[in-house]
Amino acid sequence: MSAKLNTALDFANYRVTLNTQHNAIKAKVENLLSYSINGGTFTIDRALISFCKIYIDQDCTELVLLDIYNNPILVDLEDFYNEIVSRYFEATNDYHKEYEKLRKARKVHKVLDIHDDT
Repeated sequence: MSAKLNTALDFANYRVTLNTQHNAIKAKVENLLSYSINGGTFTIDRALISFCKIYIDQDCTELVLLDIYNNPILVDLEDFYNEIVSRYFEATNDYHKEYEKLRKARKVHKVLDIHDDT
């Protein structure tokens, strides 16, 4: 094969591998941002965190929230808030760390070796 064809093939392999690894990292973060309590499952995001904080600031101690299946779930607001904030920042910090490793990898073998370091 010609050098240009080899270069193009190497780049295509790199992009496919990069996208696959990036999707794997995003799936891992999505799993980390799922929280189950009192028979309900919640997706942790900034909107949920902000919503809970509003009611904490209004001195609410318990709150009924709709989970991902629209089931009403009673939660102790302070404990729930502390847990989702903690999980959110752990997940986003891990995501940032993995993303930076992936972003700096410029060869296919480096992209594939990223998860061996952790």
